Parts: sequence; structure tokens; C-alpha cells
Amino acid sequence: MTGPLSRTNKLAGLVRLRSGPGAAILPHDVTRIHLEFNHKYNGGHMGPRKFWREALPGLKFWNPAVPMVVNRSNEKDAPATLTLYFREAGVKLPDLMQTGSATDGTSKAPAPVPGERAVQIHMKNRRSEAILKEFMDKSGAVPVKPTPQDELELRELADREAIGEIDRAVSLKQNEERRKEEEFLRRTRAALADSQANM
Repeated sequence: MTGPLSRTNKLAGLVRLRSGPGAAILPHDVTRIHLEFNHKYNGGHMGPRKFWREALPGLKFWNPAVPMVVNRSNEKDAPATLTLYFREAGVKLPDLMQTGSATDGTSKAPAPVPGERAVQIHMKNRRSEAILKEFMDKSGAVPVKPTPQDELELRELADREAIGEIDRAVSLKQNEERRKEEEFLRRTRAALADSQANM
């Protein structure tokens, strides 16, 4: 059985997933989402990576039926785009064969099928917050308001993180003082051994 601290940390992750960035319900006409960006964050890909890490899990949590494909590549000039696919009004789309996510750049954004339209968001050199805001505006997603219980848990989590920062600083200072003391004792012993050897 896992310990209570481990369970608390996993619960905190679920609370962040449920009510953090990306906690939104997409409209029914959104058929799929495709992200494309570079493995490395330099070259303007930091915002897309952060969006992928922080917002996309929440979107998938609240919209499990919407396929979300991520295509990461090692190309230097790789684009950083987010493509939203929408079903046209009154059109029933056939079941689409979905490609999986790829880490070698092979899962490019497909062209929209008849009865579907695509909207592209350019993410290069943009912060994840700006990407999320444009995504919410263009998709028509409705943000999920955290419950009072979630807000309480998020506050407790923030308090624990603040206390953890203070504890880490205190531990770092104590470890540094202990290292200095050990170094002083080592030098003193070495000097004492040298003076006894010279007698």
C-alpha cells in the first residue's frame, strides 16, 4: 500500500488536472485537435511545449472523446501550429481513421475531410497563456469552474508548496554549514597531523 504522502501528491496532480489550465469543455462541433512543434524549446517552441504539458492534459480530461494528436519533430525550422477541426453544421462525418502521436515528425496535420473545416493557431514565439486564450476564443470552449472543494485543495497545495520552499532553503543552509564545518575539521586534522609529523 502506498504511503499517505504519495497518495496526497497524486491527488494534487488530479486536482490540477481537473481545475488547472485547460479545464474546459469543447463544443460538439470540434472533431479533433492536432499540435505540431519541435522537441527542443529553443527557436520559439517553449510556449507550445508548455501548452502541451500544462493545458492539453486538462483538455483531454474534460473531452476524452476528442482525438488529440501531437506531432513533435527534430527539424530546426519545424512549424509550431495547433489545428482545430470543426464539423460543418448539419453534416454527419464518417468515422475517421486517426493517426497516432509521433516523436519523429511523421504525424503531420491532415487536410480537413469534406464537411469539416480547419482553423490554425500559430504558436511559435508565443507564451502558453496566449496560446490557450486564442484556443479558447477560436474553439468556443467553455471553461470549467473549480468547485469549492477544488479551490480549497488548490489553496492547500499552494500552502504546502510555499512551506516546502522554506524547508528547502533551511535544509540547504544547514547542509552548507555542515559542509563548511566538515571542511574546517578536515583542514584542522591535516594541519595537526603535519605538525606532529614535523616534531
